[in-house]
Amino acid sequence: MKLKELQKKIYQNKIDKGFNTTDIAKEFCLLYGEVGEAYEAYRKKKPDLNEELADIAIYLLGISEILGFDLEKEIENKVKINEKRVYKTIDGVKIKVSE
Repeated sequence: MKLKELQKKIYQNKIDKGFNTTDIAKEFCLLYGEVGEAYEAYRKKKPDLNEELADIAIYLLGISEILGFDLEKEIENKVKINEKRVYKTIDGVKIKVSE
């Protein structure tokens, strides 16, 4: 299934279940919570880390659909940009020197 199809499915589930589809700030807060849960699952070596990572992706896809972005297309574009970037290590830190 394409990410755009998943976005639509996730959004429809939000509508069907009566979840938020308008308060973007709330969605970002909930996403932040899911990232925290994933970190805790990783840190504590819990067996549900995969589910927590899926929750993060679901929130990202939901936010993208609410805002009208095709996340798959945006990721593909960003990967191309990142591939062209040049970095230099200065004092152990990677610094972007060109696009």
